[in-house]
Amino acid sequence: MAQKTITDTITSQKLNEDREIKISLPPSYSKNKAQKYPMLLLLDGDFLHDAFQGALSYGYYWDDLPEVIIVSVSQNKNNERETDCMLDETTGLPSEKGEAFFEFLGMELIPMIEKNFRIAPFRIAAGLDTTAGFLNCYLYKEQPIFNAFISMSPELGTEMEERIVNRLTAIQQPLFYYHCSADGDVKKMRTRIQALDELAGKINNPKVNYRYDDFKGSSHYSLVLHAIPSALYQIFSVYQPISTVEFQEKIVVLPSGYVDYLVQKYDMLEKSFNLKLQIRMNDFKAIEAAILKNKAYNEFDQLAQLARKNYPKTMLADYHMAQMYEKKGDNARALKSYLAAFQQSEVGDLTKDMMMERADELKKSMPKKGKKGQEVIEETPVEEVPAETPSETPTETPTEEKKSE
Repeated sequence: MAQKTITDTITSQKLNEDREIKISLPPSYSKNKAQKYPMLLLLDGDFLHDAFQGALSYGYYWDDLPEVIIVSVSQNKNNERETDCMLDETTGLPSEKGEAFFEFLGMELIPMIEKNFRIAPFRIAAGLDTTAGFLNCYLYKEQPIFNAFISMSPELGTEMEERIVNRLTAIQQPLFYYHCSADGDVKKMRTRIQALDELAGKINNPKVNYRYDDFKGSSHYSLVLHAIPSALYQIFSVYQPISTVEFQEKIVVLPSGYVDYLVQKYDMLEKSFNLKLQIRMNDFKAIEAAILKNKAYNEFDQLAQLARKNYPKTMLADYHMAQMYEKKGDNARALKSYLAAFQQSEVGDLTKDMMMERADELKKSMPKKGKKGQEVIEETPVEEVPAETPSETPTETPTEEKKSE
């Protein structure tokens, strides 16, 4: 399903005029009535809207980026971007119409959007050169109204380098800050942007997630197409499914706590972006592989509990319990768990044929029934089983799965 885009007009008391805005709702907006979405506010919406929407749509397709509501402000009439973003040359603060526009965004536009659409308490602001520099003024507030800034080749106001660094050093709420330049950027702007990065690189504030990109072979305008995905993937890095790199560098090297890592990953998503998501099957497989590789078989119990919560009435939880018993040498209980899994719904690449094959293999390794004192194993559940069943074994590294449509 494609994104729905609405073009609307908002009457501003602060500006004493009407302003055109464009709102793109995510593909799932009409279906997931309870879901709230982060908001991405774009200045220079006339040319940035489609660029951001394209990058986000691609990220949605691969489940690499969360769905967001895009709100763009049109600024292409009567040189609006220049007058909207006026800064006083002495103070470096919004002045004249810039002061009114500053209040329009924070006191009129954002409240209107939050009143009419399901907005999560996470806001991103983005702009290019003049508009990017202007957006940095929101950092000067004790509690910025934005949680993330995408400042592409910003035209910095008076003393803005020092002020931004001071605020990033002192801020006590989680904040993402992205800015960039390029070797083909406007020279006078590039010099100050590089100076800002040199100062910001010394910041030691765990609340701030900071990134600077210096693109090679790019101009002032072409850097935008490099910066947009880089910034979005910085801000939403925790959202992505567990990759091979994350598995090898962050998970499998842990001495224990593989399931805790998974829980914390999704807790952070909910805490940071107000996104309560079902844990992906690919991420369950990654933790399964880490447990097997490190022989931490007791953690399958905790993983099974998580599976029951996320995939109830499926075979995932019983499958994890069966793995734990089998790896610990308790074949009788492993067999019962595989047979229990057989009775549940298939999920991911787990099938009834696979559960039955595992059960049959265990039966072959166990003593025959009927001897005195020996436990009698339950018969196969009454369901026709194909003569041939696939031979699948769990992989020890996570696989990248294409999102089903």
